[in-house]
Amino acid sequence: MSKKLICKDLNAANLGPEDFEIKQEETVWNGFFKMYKMRLRHRRFAGDWTDEISRELFHRGHAAAAVVYDPGRHLIGLIEQFRIGALDAPLGPWCLEVVAGMVEDGEEIEDLIRRELEEEAGIKEAHLIHISDYYSTPGGCNEKIHLYCALADLNEAEGLFGLEQENEDIYFHVFQADEVFESMLNGRTNNAATLLGLQWLQFHHPRLREEYAAGKSGQ
Repeated sequence: MSKKLICKDLNAANLGPEDFEIKQEETVWNGFFKMYKMRLRHRRFAGDWTDEISRELFHRGHAAAAVVYDPGRHLIGLIEQFRIGALDAPLGPWCLEVVAGMVEDGEEIEDLIRRELEEEAGIKEAHLIHISDYYSTPGGCNEKIHLYCALADLNEAEGLFGLEQENEDIYFHVFQADEVFESMLNGRTNNAATLLGLQWLQFHHPRLREEYAAGKSGQ
């Protein structure tokens, strides 16, 4: 029996969790990350079902990221570190990024962000604003990113950070915000969480600065 299609509501879906069936799941790699091989089928938009299909799923779980912004000084903080996935980048595998980390079992999202802010940037106090949740590359990976803006004092905030036991070598940079906005599509901030966070901030920073100024005048 065919389903009623097609829904044009951006906040609803034509097909949902009841419209796929996992027939077989096998763990083919179990290390720092996991890889599953799966056989499944799903309903088509026309209402019938596909044949069984085979897919590999790279399991990374949940992560969180925060673009760091100082609304009083109009500054943005970005970390720089080596990234093996960017070995072929024209400017090399040292990327400029937002603060980010993987969520541990039982850990609250905002607790993770505050922990990473201190470990990667030395920031102990920040006001967190939720931006969005999204899947980084759902074609083959289940990683879900919880993206935030972290408002913090970035006066004299630059320096070397990272956990030695995790072989982290991180430099936290502080830039004038307008300089970042002008160059963010030119190659150094070449990852999704950073670009999404910066684009959100480019649109919202006037409001954040107004709210900061109003808060200071009311003290």
